[in-house]
Amino acid sequence: MATDSKVFSLEGKGLKLDSAEDLEAHIGPLRDMRHVEEVRVLGNTLGVGACKLLGEVLATKKTLKVANLADIFTGRLLNEIPEALSYLLTSILNLPKLRTINLNDNAFGLNTQEPLIAFLSSHVPLQHLYLNNNGLGPHAGINIANALSTLHAKKEEARKAGHDVPDLETVICGRNRLENGSMLAWAETFRLHNKVKEIKMVQNGIRQEGISLLLGEGLSHATKLETLDLQDNTFTIVGARALAKVVPLWADILELGIGDSLLSAKGGVLLAEALSKGGNQKLETLRLQYNDITAPAVKHLSTAAQKALPALRRIELNGNKFSEEDESIVALQELLEARKEKYAGDVIDEDAWGVDSLSDLEELDSDEEEEEEEAEEEITTEERAEKLIKDAEEAQEEPVVQLKDRDVDDLASKLEKTSI
Repeated sequence: MATDSKVFSLEGKGLKLDSAEDLEAHIGPLRDMRHVEEVRVLGNTLGVGACKLLGEVLATKKTLKVANLADIFTGRLLNEIPEALSYLLTSILNLPKLRTINLNDNAFGLNTQEPLIAFLSSHVPLQHLYLNNNGLGPHAGINIANALSTLHAKKEEARKAGHDVPDLETVICGRNRLENGSMLAWAETFRLHNKVKEIKMVQNGIRQEGISLLLGEGLSHATKLETLDLQDNTFTIVGARALAKVVPLWADILELGIGDSLLSAKGGVLLAEALSKGGNQKLETLRLQYNDITAPAVKHLSTAAQKALPALRRIELNGNKFSEEDESIVALQELLEARKEKYAGDVIDEDAWGVDSLSDLEELDSDEEEEEEEAEEEITTEERAEKLIKDAEEAQEEPVVQLKDRDVDDLASKLEKTSI
């Protein structure tokens, strides 16, 4: 156990705790801690009996601020997890100071989501949510987003009753196959929780229609954003347009991750032009690797860095389509090197400064670029709206008949506003 009397930890011990008796040998110190603020149980595997006992003990810890329950169901049967999770989450629900919950690397999916939804829709103190690599899929993704939207209403009710209620500031929900089907729900979540500061939704299979909706209808309201990571989804020119429209709204943004997202040559230019408007004075890190970005975008990015991004210290551009000897990339390297020498101090994290290694640049294929962008232009706003609604319906296995003309028209109108 950690020596700090406010932290109880079984982290990484690899314990297989099936029953209450199995856990009893390890939980004594937690029982005795009167002012515990953080509990770390990650890296063990807990059965129903162990979770029931742990929940009973945690329920008495009114000072608890952080519950790290990541990776605690490895090797467990699917029919075990809902009951075990329910014992844990029901016990800690509305512990008054519990603001951070980490459930990363637990296989929930559609069949084991119910206890999680019940908790997320009701835990008013929630401020930081870590839900990465849980195998959710789009249907469970919709339900999780809807639960957080419900939570917003309960936070508002608590505030009206005179309680001190934190905003939801952190949402980490990557590697969960959220896909286009859940983006209507997530856009609404972020429209409501518009004080959010950190969002990471990497590697979720979200395509350009969903990205456009998430940005235009959700994150355009999140004007306090400091970190946004949407890497390894699919933007294309459609998503790039939506990003270019909303990025000037994020005056507090420190880190923007759009790497490996097929931003496209034209999309890279649109983003660079948006960054040149001067609305992102605090931006420090820009991740744009493997995006088919070409020399014109690099030139715009270099100009933006010099004139409109005074805090920029790191830009990642490897895997794109330009020459390493391009004068704009050289100018960018020199600029960021000068900033490192001036501001980095004595202890330097090299990965936090400069241009990344350009060891995997590609050659430009202009025909390929034109064909891709022309194909995107042929898709109308209404067609994108229809696709998004169809994806949402299919994710929930609901009849397509329920949502048609009026819904398509409303969504198409919203999507139209994200275009430039």
